[in-house]
Amino acid sequence: MTEYRIERDTMGEVKVPANAYYSAQTQRAVENFPISGWPLPLELIHALGLVKYACGVANRDLGKLTGTGKNPLNDQQVEAMLQACREVSEGKLDDEFPIDVFQTGSGTSSNMNVNEVIANRAIEILGGDRLAKEKPVHPNDHVNMGQSTNDIFPTAIHVAVASAIAEELIPTLRRLHEVLEEKAKEWDRIIKIGRTHLADATPLRLGQEIGGFARQILLSIERSQRAVIPVLELPAGGTAVGTGINTHPEFGRRVAEVLKRETGLDFEEAVNHFEANAQRDGLVECHGQLRTVATTLFNVSNNIRWLGSGPRCGFYEIQLPDRQPGSSIMPGKVNPVMCESMMQVCARVIGNDATVAFSGATGGQFQLNIMMPVMGQTTLESITLLANATDAFVDFCALEMEANVKACNDSVEKSLSMVTSLNPHIGYEKAAAMAKEAFKSGKTIRELCTEQGILPKETLDAALDPFSMTEPHA
Repeated sequence: MTEYRIERDTMGEVKVPANAYYSAQTQRAVENFPISGWPLPLELIHALGLVKYACGVANRDLGKLTGTGKNPLNDQQVEAMLQACREVSEGKLDDEFPIDVFQTGSGTSSNMNVNEVIANRAIEILGGDRLAKEKPVHPNDHVNMGQSTNDIFPTAIHVAVASAIAEELIPTLRRLHEVLEEKAKEWDRIIKIGRTHLADATPLRLGQEIGGFARQILLSIERSQRAVIPVLELPAGGTAVGTGINTHPEFGRRVAEVLKRETGLDFEEAVNHFEANAQRDGLVECHGQLRTVATTLFNVSNNIRWLGSGPRCGFYEIQLPDRQPGSSIMPGKVNPVMCESMMQVCARVIGNDATVAFSGATGGQFQLNIMMPVMGQTTLESITLLANATDAFVDFCALEMEANVKACNDSVEKSLSMVTSLNPHIGYEKAAAMAKEAFKSGKTIRELCTEQGILPKETLDAALDPFSMTEPHA
C-alpha cells in the first residue's frame, strides 16, 4: 500500500494519508493551517459527533435520508451512518481530527473533517471500501444533510460547553464546597483575629472564616448552573444565514429534542435563528460566569495561602499539607503549591474571558461570527482547567488542612482591635487613645485596662470575652 491515496473534492485532487478516515477537505485544512499544533478539543469533536447523530436521526425520522432526493440511502446505510456518528461522539476515532484550532472562522474545516470521517467509517461498517472513489454515504449529501457549518458548529460548541460545565465543573465545585463546609463546622470554636486591610481587626472564629469561603463556592456552583442557561438555545435549523434553506421546518426542533434526550440537558431550538447563527452573545455570557468562578477560586486559594504562611514567621493559622520540597537552595522549605497552581489557572481563565468577549464583540458581522473555533476552544479550556484545578485542590490541599489552634489563640489577646468592644463603655475617642497607649507600651488592652481600673473586672471580662465578639448582641 502506498503512503498516500488520491482523494478529490470540488477544487481537484489531494494527496491524503493512505489509511486516514478523512478525505480531501480535511487534508487541505491540515496543510493550510500549520499554526499552533493544537487540534480542536476532543470535547468539541465528540459534541460534533453527537450533533451529527441528532441530525441523522431527525433526517431519518422526517424521511429525508431515504426519500426521493438525489442519492437516497437505504435503511441499512442510514443505521451505519448513525453508528459512525456514535463512534465519533464516544471518542473511538479521536486520531482522525488533526485540524488546527486557528482555522476557518466558522469551523467549516472541522465540520467537514467530521463529515468525511463519519461517511468513510459508515462505508466501512457496511463492508464497503472506504478508499473507493464512489461514496455510497456522502459527507455533504448525507452526513451534512439539512445543515450548514454556520448553524451546526455553534450548536456543537453549545452542547460541548453545557455538558462540560454540568459533568466536569459543577461536581468538582460541589466537592470543594462539602470539604469547606465540614472544616467550618469542625473549626467553629477556634477563635482567631480578623485582618481587614491585612491589619489586625476584631476576633472571629476560624469556622466562620472558612464558612465564608464555603459560601463563595456555593455561589460559584450557582453561577456555573446559570452559565449553562445561555447556551441551551441551539442554532441547528438555521443553516447558512438563519433562513433554514435546504432543511425541513421541523429539523431544528427535532435535533434539539434528540440532544436533550441524549445529554439530559434542556436544549431547545433557538427562538430566532438569525440571532442564533450570527451572534455568540450566549457564549460570552456563559464565559463571564466562568470568569467570576475563577475570581472566587483565586480569592479562596489565595486567602488559604495567606492563612498557611509560616511556619514560624507568618500567620500559620492553617497547616497546609506538605506536597513537595519548596526550594532548590533552602533545605526544608515547603511552599503552598496547590494554592499557587489554582491561582495560575484562574489567571488563565480570566485572560481567556478577554479572548471570548473580544471574539464575540468583533467577530460577528451580519449572519456569522468568524471567531468560533477559538471561542469554543477557549471556553472548553477554561472549564477543564477550573475543574481539574479544583479537583486537585480538594485532593491535595483542602482535605488535609489542619487548624493551628495555638497560633489562632495566641494572636487574639495581642490585637489592639480588642478595644473595639469597649466602645459602648468608654466611647470611641478614649478607646482609640487606649489602643495607641497599648501599642506604645507593648501591653495588651486587657492589661492596660486592668492597671488603670477602666472598668470593673466583671464588666471588663465580659466586654473582652473573645467568643462574645464573634456574634452580635442586643
